[in-house]
Amino acid sequence: MKIEKIESWVVSKWLVVRVTCEDGTYGVGEGNFWSFADATQVIAKRLDDDLKGFDSRDTERIWNTIYRKFSFRSPALTAVISAIDIALWDIKGKRLGVPVWDLLGGKYREKVRAIVLLGGKYGPTGNAEEFALAAKKAKADGYTALKMTPFPQNWANLSYGDLIRENTKIVEAVREAVGWDFDIGIEIHRNMVPGEAITFSKNIEKFLPYFIEDPIAPDSVDSMASIAERISIPLAVGERNNTMWEFKEYSAIPGVRYIKPDIGLAGGFSHVKKFAAIAESYHQGILPHHFLGPIVNLACVHLATAVPNWDMNEFAPEHGTFKEKLVTNIAKIQDGYFIPSEEPGLGTDIVEEEFKKYPYEVGDGETSRRNDGSIALR
Repeated sequence: MKIEKIESWVVSKWLVVRVTCEDGTYGVGEGNFWSFADATQVIAKRLDDDLKGFDSRDTERIWNTIYRKFSFRSPALTAVISAIDIALWDIKGKRLGVPVWDLLGGKYREKVRAIVLLGGKYGPTGNAEEFALAAKKAKADGYTALKMTPFPQNWANLSYGDLIRENTKIVEAVREAVGWDFDIGIEIHRNMVPGEAITFSKNIEKFLPYFIEDPIAPDSVDSMASIAERISIPLAVGERNNTMWEFKEYSAIPGVRYIKPDIGLAGGFSHVKKFAAIAESYHQGILPHHFLGPIVNLACVHLATAVPNWDMNEFAPEHGTFKEKLVTNIAKIQDGYFIPSEEPGLGTDIVEEEFKKYPYEVGDGETSRRNDGSIALR
């Protein structure tokens, strides 16, 4: 059961690893520090030597061996830990002949509700009319919830009044398009400062959003708490955070209703399950962040199946996309719900020969600029 080698690839925007034991048993995992995924592969290659000979069953020992070696709180590091941890749980499931959700406590629910992301398949989303049409398409495909960033394309250069009015118009259009038997999540995407986020939130209260997500950049827990105190819409935070110590501080904020870890960034199964329990003690739900690869999407389904306070899984549809070619099985979705796999481990394997067709492409990052040349994200 000892680890023999760790192989790694950067595919599109994420890290893929395969951890192989001396007897040939292996597991696969994914890390989602997508902005600098090439850096995560450097770390993964160094860990190949560090972890050789460790017993693959000792997930907690391995997790802390990596994290505590130099004691840096780096998301690049925890993304690699996430990938390796997911792979180790995949190995556990294969050895025991059971799905990962069985090892995490068994089924708490029979299926997992999906919240689909607008954009991509459900797009374009440049104005209120396009948002409404995309939302109708999502509902027609059987989904019961969506998440969107209701900003027009020119948002960075709108006046304060026009920004609030245009964003509100988009939310109103989507609510009219899908009706009231459908849930709408609002992602501000860190595009506002506290005053703007508070005013916008109050403007859209009547449309009953399911949550407001990341109103400001996650630089200050105190600033986020200040917003939570002043709005009545449930707050969802945490997609850029990567340890339970950070999430614990968010859980202590009244008004935070949902915690949003990315399993591929925040330490894999071993770590995310811990702060899911912390959130449960505060009566908070888990709404994980995910838009990248199919391995983490499956990992989200396994955790969601077993964790009591899990709410919904966000995702970008994979069927019919290149992501479907990278693995032998993607997460099964039916009538707006993910269906847990009964296969051992994660229930999938990588298709290595497909990786070279989709090389690393980080994208441009935050490109919105104001008329004065400054960065729009503040």
